[in-house]
Amino acid sequence: MSALTLTPKALYEEVAELLRQRIFQRELEPGSWIDELKIAQEFGISRTPLREAIKVLAAEGLVTMKVRRGAYVTEVNEKDLRDVYHLLSLLESDAAGEVASRASDAQLDEISALHADLEAAVDDRERFFELNERFHLRVLEIADNRWRLQMVTDLRKVMKLNRHNSLLKRGRLSESLQEHRDLVQALTQRDSRGARERMQLHFTNGLEAAA
Repeated sequence: MSALTLTPKALYEEVAELLRQRIFQRELEPGSWIDELKIAQEFGISRTPLREAIKVLAAEGLVTMKVRRGAYVTEVNEKDLRDVYHLLSLLESDAAGEVASRASDAQLDEISALHADLEAAVDDRERFFELNERFHLRVLEIADNRWRLQMVTDLRKVMKLNRHNSLLKRGRLSESLQEHRDLVQALTQRDSRGARERMQLHFTNGLEAAA
């Protein structure tokens, strides 16, 4: 048998994460061309793992491939946003309902603690974004459906392309926190229907701020 040729997985995944963070931090702006040669030289790698990394980001929706023009950071239009928020609302509200029904007391305490951390981070923008995402993903993890969690994780990467234009709008951050409070209350009261409705409202209002 001939020897298998394996792509150095750890390397291209590491490069993908570096590029992912540059995109989220706006070091690579939406619509900007990804200069493969420059980045490969900067990272001290060949273009092979870089191209594999770009394929990963393209599969996540963060990068758009254009024929004979190369790779570009994805620009999220209004339809994209509505589609992403619609799916997130369906998936995360379903998860919230399940958590309200069957989470353990310890798990509900954990969600409440995450929300308290979020409240405390209101004046630290980057930490607020980080904790907000952790809160939502923890609800998904407790709901315990790995396929739903994977779908939401990928959709949230696309949503983060626009995140600075939503929560930073006047009044939106305080509104978002109140929606979280209402959601946590429904969860801890084991109100499955209420938890679903509050999560749906959270995404409805989030879309209005983001669009």
